[in-house]
Amino acid sequence: MIDNDFLTLLIRLTVGITFVYASYYKVVDPGAFARSIWYYHMVPGTLINFMALILPWIELLAGLAIIFGIQYRGGVLLVNLLTIIFIAALSSAIYRGISIDCGCFKASEASAGSAWRSLWFDIGLIVLCLQLAFSRSRRWMVSGARA
Repeated sequence: MIDNDFLTLLIRLTVGITFVYASYYKVVDPGAFARSIWYYHMVPGTLINFMALILPWIELLAGLAIIFGIQYRGGVLLVNLLTIIFIAALSSAIYRGISIDCGCFKASEASAGSAWRSLWFDIGLIVLCLQLAFSRSRRWMVSGARA
């Protein structure tokens, strides 16, 4: 089941489109994304703007790599790492009692309960990302049968 070509394609498209879509507003408005990062109170102030400029492009490239199968393993590694970081950040915010929207698809703001929804979304996303990590399917990839 884990190597099923159709399932892997469906998951590639789901995860890839999710990351491409999530990167869009961040690329268009890095200032709002920088505020979203700041709301978590986890990153030193000197790094916030740098992260707001770089992270969306990493999400975009990783999503496209998974969709098209170009540098596929690198894209899968990146989405797994990013999703784990997102889960850790949301868990930390929930634990510290910070009422916040995740800032995944739009600018973050105070929002009761939204962090929990986002955390459950990211847990589901990591399950899909892990399937991509373990699947040996290479069908419908631009890079063909290369690992």
